[in-house]
Amino acid sequence: MVRVVAALIRKGNTFLICQRPAHKTRGLLWEFVGGKVEPGETKQEALVRECREELDVEISVSDVFMQLVHEYPDMTVELTLFNSEIRSGTIRMLEHNDIKWITTAEIDNFDFCPADKDILKKIKEEF
Repeated sequence: MVRVVAALIRKGNTFLICQRPAHKTRGLLWEFVGGKVEPGETKQEALVRECREELDVEISVSDVFMQLVHEYPDMTVELTLFNSEIRSGTIRMLEHNDIKWITTAEIDNFDFCPADKDILKKIKEEF
């Protein structure tokens, strides 16, 4: 099982989503910024590193918004989504194909990674 972390970053009534690069697995699907937890890292440390590598921002990681296990055909992921906030820096698109701030009303306009479906349902209910 692959441990994966992601950030739920909010701005007003919107939240940040990122489109995976075309050449990667599940290319061009939308997701939350984040990635794999490396050996020796805590989940929080991994999320800070991933946001630095992918968006060139420093974040503060808060509590867990949701955690789940999802089985893809090629791997099983344990996904932990943390409430997070950008502390410093201006978002730069270093890894993704596109980045957007969306409202809950716009969720259905985007094709998300399957592991995010239950998270998006919870976001719709709680935002």
